[in-house]
Amino acid sequence: MCLIIVAATMLIGMPQSYAQSGDPVARVKSFYSTLLETMKEAQRLGVEGRYKKLAPVITATYDLPAMTRIAVGPAWTSLTPEQQNAITSAFSRMTIATYANRFDGYNGERFEVDPNVVERGADRIVKTRLIPKTGDAVSLNYLLRSSGGDWKIVDVYLSGTISELATRRAEFASLLKSGGPEALQRSLSARADKLLSGG
Repeated sequence: MCLIIVAATMLIGMPQSYAQSGDPVARVKSFYSTLLETMKEAQRLGVEGRYKKLAPVITATYDLPAMTRIAVGPAWTSLTPEQQNAITSAFSRMTIATYANRFDGYNGERFEVDPNVVERGADRIVKTRLIPKTGDAVSLNYLLRSSGGDWKIVDVYLSGTISELATRRAEFASLLKSGGPEALQRSLSARADKLLSGG
C-alpha cells in the first residue's frame, strides 16, 4: 500500500485528531476516520482530491522513511543520502497514491478496531477488520513503533499475517540488483503515476 513529504511540515495546521499519537489504537482510529470520510466523498474528490485529502493523515500515521528503509533492507546503508531521499519520496508518494486509487467509493463498509493492543517487544500491534456491507471481513493488522513519542505504523499485515514490507523487500532487492537505486526510484514513481491516472 502506499507518496520527500516531511511529517513536520504536514503537521502544521493539522486537525488535533491527527496529533493524538500517544495511544496506538487512537492513532489507527484517527486514520480510519479520515479514510472513511474520503471514501464517502470519493466520486466528488476524484483520485487527485483523494490523494490530497489522505496525504496529511497518512504522513502523520505511517513512518514512511522507516518503512522505506525496512523495505529496501541491508542495501539501504550503501545508498547516498540523496538516493535515500529520492527513494523515500517515491515510496511515500506511491503509498498515498495506492490508498487514493483503491478506496474509490463507499458502499456501507466500516472499520472495526480491536481495543486490545498486542505487545511485541517495544512495538505494538493493533488488529482491525474492514467489514463490507456484504461478504467476508478482511483482517488488517498494523505494527506500530514509537518514534519521538509518537506511535507510527511501520508495517501492515494483510489478512492478519502477511507482511507488506516483507513482500516488497524481494521486489526492491531485484530492482536494485538489476538497475541500481535509480531503477527502484523510477519504478516507484511510475507506479504512483499509474495509480493517480486511474490505472
